[in-house]
Amino acid sequence: MNDPLLDPDRLFSANPREREIARTLYAGIRALPIISPHGHTDPSWFANNDYFPDATKLLLIPDHYLFRMLYSQGIELEELGVPRVDGGAVETDMRKIWHILADHYHLFRGTPSSLWMDHVFHEVFGLEQAFSPDTADEFFDQISASLQTEAYRPRALLDRFNIELIATTEGAVDDLPHHRAMAGTAMSGRVITTFRPDDVVDPEREDFSENLVLLADLTGEDTETWAGYLDALRARRAVFREFGATATDHGHPTAATADLDRAACEQLFARCRAGDVTAEEAELFRAQMLTEMAGMSLEDGMVMQIHAGARRNVNPEVFRKFGRDKGADIPSPTNFIDGLAALLHRYGNESALEIILFTLDETTYARELAPLAGHFPCLRLGPPWWFHDSPEGMLRYRQQVTETAGFYNTAGFNDDTRAFLSIPARHDVARRMDARFLASLVAEGRLRMGDAEALIQDLTGNLVRQAYRLSPA
Repeated sequence: MNDPLLDPDRLFSANPREREIARTLYAGIRALPIISPHGHTDPSWFANNDYFPDATKLLLIPDHYLFRMLYSQGIELEELGVPRVDGGAVETDMRKIWHILADHYHLFRGTPSSLWMDHVFHEVFGLEQAFSPDTADEFFDQISASLQTEAYRPRALLDRFNIELIATTEGAVDDLPHHRAMAGTAMSGRVITTFRPDDVVDPEREDFSENLVLLADLTGEDTETWAGYLDALRARRAVFREFGATATDHGHPTAATADLDRAACEQLFARCRAGDVTAEEAELFRAQMLTEMAGMSLEDGMVMQIHAGARRNVNPEVFRKFGRDKGADIPSPTNFIDGLAALLHRYGNESALEIILFTLDETTYARELAPLAGHFPCLRLGPPWWFHDSPEGMLRYRQQVTETAGFYNTAGFNDDTRAFLSIPARHDVARRMDARFLASLVAEGRLRMGDAEALIQDLTGNLVRQAYRLSPA
């Protein structure tokens, strides 16, 4: 069989009537600009605008979605060229690594990774054949050669992908050199930053004490005191806003929040600085800092994103050898009602506050998250995240959330990715799945076609701009 690499009706329902409606809805938003308000692309790409090196270094080595699957099948990360934290030896032959991916590409059948990668191969690089061991060299050569042309420099790809805005994410002690370099250029306001203070609010991080010193150096505040520490965080938020930030991001193992009095905060912070805290005290400090950050968001207007429920670095051997973000993070149960109680008791009725909630625990969608967002003025629901950024995950999300929270208490789609070339693919999947879901409502007589056409426009762009307080197009 000569199947097309990309089925033009992919992800739409097999039901003929629903498929036809989905085609119409999708056609209305297919070419709309991409807004990527939360992600992890490297800002140096856009500041320096250098050529990307080759297929392997761009598409495989940074992508933990790919190498975690290969690792699960017994392929060592060293074989894939993933850098070790100690500088130890890893494979450096990029073509050889590419062949490992090709030899095992069948592992990704039916997964989101194959949807994204096939989209990149076909739409970005114009490759018409299926990726396989037989075509691996052709793919490597054509992709690597294309990357050395002007059309594939990062800024040219921003234009080609029709990316209206892209947000990177930097830690509190990052001095934003690449965003500073873009200030006053055409990239300013198009490539913005996001403030992620995990490096100075998580006392269980190995670099927590060092980062407090860096925070003091950057701000001139006394981070040995509770008051000075909070003022330093306010100062860093102000700097991030200078470089376009409209949002903060908080990656916490749970959704726990706290509202301690000042004396208790000062005592807990002193123990954290001394490195003398139990796991329970560390969790309490993180919980308190979510509430503190909500208060700061009321002060400066930044949108607050909470990514809760990831059990980080569950493979200690991989963490020891390769560090963070190497595919060894796992979803865990998350209690949002009890966890957010302290924060919502203090700030939940503040309509000027915007908090976007993300979860890896899908069981909370209908039971907790949709009812919470359907009541509290400060809450919106982020899209399916990470392990659930998939066609199935998106469909489950809409089915469980819509009946209680509706569409307008959600925040549209964001890709949350490090893989720059997959951004159009990820947004295309989201647009197709929204078209599919709305088509089912129209076909069932639950939604008028005109309302569906307005809704899909909102889901694609308007809700994102509103949720992240971005300027209208």
